[in-house]
Amino acid sequence: MRASNRMTLVAGHSLRWIGLAAVSVGGWALFESLGLTAPSLFAALVVAVVFALTGLGPAAVPRPASMAAQGTLAVTIGLMLDTETLGALGENWIPAVLVGVATLIVSAGCGALLALHRDVDPVTGALSLIAGGATGLVSIARELGGDERIVAVVQYLRVALVVVTMPLIVTFAFHTDTGGGAATEELSTTPWFVGTAFLLGAIVAGIVLARLIRLPAPATLGPLIVAGACELLGWPVDISVPEVLLPLAFIVIGWQAGLAFTIASLRAIGRIFPWAALLVLSIGLICAGFGWALSAITGVSMLTGYLATTPGGLAAVLAVSATTGSDVTFVACVQVIRLVSMLVAAPLAAAAYTKLAERKRIRAERESTVGAG
Repeated sequence: MRASNRMTLVAGHSLRWIGLAAVSVGGWALFESLGLTAPSLFAALVVAVVFALTGLGPAAVPRPASMAAQGTLAVTIGLMLDTETLGALGENWIPAVLVGVATLIVSAGCGALLALHRDVDPVTGALSLIAGGATGLVSIARELGGDERIVAVVQYLRVALVVVTMPLIVTFAFHTDTGGGAATEELSTTPWFVGTAFLLGAIVAGIVLARLIRLPAPATLGPLIVAGACELLGWPVDISVPEVLLPLAFIVIGWQAGLAFTIASLRAIGRIFPWAALLVLSIGLICAGFGWALSAITGVSMLTGYLATTPGGLAAVLAVSATTGSDVTFVACVQVIRLVSMLVAAPLAAAAYTKLAERKRIRAERESTVGAG
């Protein structure tokens, strides 16, 4: 009987994945016919959100699959690095850092505004709207005294809004060529098995390296560093990731973001959801302004400036950047600056909010005591 029940559960779980995959592929074909940027990513995200909220989908993407997808994208991006682009970033490193700092200030300010809600404490507000490293911030929320449920939902709301709106903005506001762009230009005649072997080696080595030196987002930054170093050193010669693997990685990345949303998690923060959504949208609009300023100062395209300053969704941003012909190396470098600065600053911001709240509490108690006396 137990074996039969186990087989039934496995079969049900498999059907959920099959259904999710089938509808995602159908959505991919539909969005591609409409000319949307990164149609496989967008379709997978939309379908995963629907499946998650209706209870039809699986609980989450298995961690190995998620890391493999992020690593595949990172290696593809790493193989696009060149010394000329890195040199150009070197000349523009001050604006890139300033954008990261400005994004941090905006995030912290919106976190303080979220903490004005009666259901949100200062630490939770600070961690919920820091624009970078959603998984890392959720993992440290309880340690810092915050509510990890609220942090998780607001952080994934931020990521999902960025990932959902980005292909639409890129397609209809920038009117980009969605035929492949930079990602396909780097493809070579390398045999698929050689490219696949290099991909696997770069992902494994990159993740190990990132964990050893304690990098955030190890499945993305580690393989990116390894592949980029190999490309800049010129070894191996004429290597590329098999073309079929990149859209599959996009699908998994879309599922990862979409399946994080469930009815249960949304109900847990129902009262603060409209306020949190408004603040997330505000951060997005302000960061779009930063993108315009970055474009004006550095001379990169408006599209590159927009993608470089989006407040989250690193893997999705790199995916869209790689398919639109934008300066993917510049985008990746500016995004990494943002991600690292946010993860470093998050605990400090949470501690500052806690001290501020404690001072206000003590002041209020003193005033009430004086008034009573």
